[in-house]
Amino acid sequence: MVIYIGSDHRGYKLKESLKKFLQVKGYVVVDVGAKKYNKNDDYPDFAAKVAKKVRENPRVNRGIVLCGSGEGVEIVANKFKNIRAALVSSEKQAYASRNDDDTNVLALAADFLSEGQAKKIAEIWFKTAFSGEERHKRRLKKIAKIEN
Repeated sequence: MVIYIGSDHRGYKLKESLKKFLQVKGYVVVDVGAKKYNKNDDYPDFAAKVAKKVRENPRVNRGIVLCGSGEGVEIVANKFKNIRAALVSSEKQAYASRNDDDTNVLALAADFLSEGQAKKIAEIWFKTAFSGEERHKRRLKKIAKIEN
């Protein structure tokens, strides 16, 4: 698994921290930007880059997108076919988004999460596998039909 991570200026500091945290945990992390703090950058640019990379192999690749509220990057990522991005604000929600919905992009709200919370959420999200339960598969098939 390769983790693609991207953020705008509001998520930049948290992105940098998460990137190092995940690398220490042994994950391969590719930073698609922002490469430096720029108060005039725009979150759609980075969320789109992450989504495009995850879309190349959506069953294996994963992504993390960050902005102030998390909403903007989640909206952008979900515009791409085969991307299921979830804005997650708790450990339970991280588990459910992977277990039930097989999400492949994690959206985080840098303005509303502490560094510690974001690390716990990411760790649970990456450790949780899709349950494969029939009811969840059925729902994902319905989502795929909507995309097509």
